[in-house]
Amino acid sequence: MNPDLSVRIGDLVLPNPVGVASGTFGYGSEYESLMDLDSLGALYTKAVTPEPRPGNEVPRIVETPSGMLNSIGLANPGLDAFVRDKLPELRSRRCPVIVNVAGASEGDYLRVLERLEDEVGIAGYEINVSCPNVSHGGLAFGTDTALVERLTARLRGTLRSERPLIVKLSPNVTDIAEVARAAQAGGADAVSCVNTLVGMVIDVDRRRPRLARGTGGLSGPAIRPVGVACVFRVSRAVTIPVIGIGGILEARDALEYLLAGASAVQVGTGLFRSPDTPARVLSGIRDWMVRHQASRVADIPGMLET
Repeated sequence: MNPDLSVRIGDLVLPNPVGVASGTFGYGSEYESLMDLDSLGALYTKAVTPEPRPGNEVPRIVETPSGMLNSIGLANPGLDAFVRDKLPELRSRRCPVIVNVAGASEGDYLRVLERLEDEVGIAGYEINVSCPNVSHGGLAFGTDTALVERLTARLRGTLRSERPLIVKLSPNVTDIAEVARAAQAGGADAVSCVNTLVGMVIDVDRRRPRLARGTGGLSGPAIRPVGVACVFRVSRAVTIPVIGIGGILEARDALEYLLAGASAVQVGTGLFRSPDTPARVLSGIRDWMVRHQASRVADIPGMLET
């Protein structure tokens, strides 16, 4: 048996369901000596904002039990530098490249999308409305359903290409399914969930937070049950594909998301432990499909018994 590993997101067909999460993989070149980038289902870039962002003050990463906190603050070289310095190399990748877009205002998101629509080598956009590590924008968008629907609709109206629009959701909300429905109503082709949870670590000897900003985004295995539950709820609330993120270290972790209703997954924090995580996860998914006689990845969500 040779299962079909391809996944459709709007008009885009991913070669397999295992991508790498934005903010954990840079722009790809950082990992090219450690793994075969072309084997990825998708490469989700580090966030792109209109202007360069230095990010938050250090320290901005701290390890926690079964995970880590980050408060990077969307540090990136800005739109012009991305197009000039990063995109040419990304165009050489055989895997689909999905650009993560962030901003502090609706105008920021529109400016990035309008510019990137004129560029080749981009397979789609992931709209970050859920970053908990910036003072303005980000999470403020992702917690307001009206804003999510309005922003998504404005971005959809900006697109001149058939590139899919993926809205990245926050778990730091009362009802993530409601936010997902708002994204779909605005014209999203898919949603990815979840982004990090808000967390804090305190140095009890120094009596101060370990992160300079105080709070940060919690990722890693500690949040996987939350992510799986969110995917389960969201996939039953919308008809568009759901991409699962959060704490995937092994194939079994990814399969939890797929059985819960995800069409694809992203590996993030697991890359810091082992850069070969995406390859191992994909191999394990394939083996599981053979054992359970699943001919397509799209069949896996329907195999959950509840």
